[in-house]
Amino acid sequence: MFNLSSIGRIATRYAAARARYRSERALLSLPIELRKDIGFPEIFDEQNRRRR
Repeated sequence: MFNLSSIGRIATRYAAARARYRSERALLSLPIELRKDIGFPEIFDEQNRRRR
């Protein structure tokens, strides 16, 4: 059975994941030249390698 601390941890992880995905969508909406200037493609590729 869940207690309040478990629900709090789940809610915190969910909020962090939503914020991360929202940030990724915002960065992916930028022009490719601007993304290269800030180094986003390399960061994004590294994160995808760790997920596999």
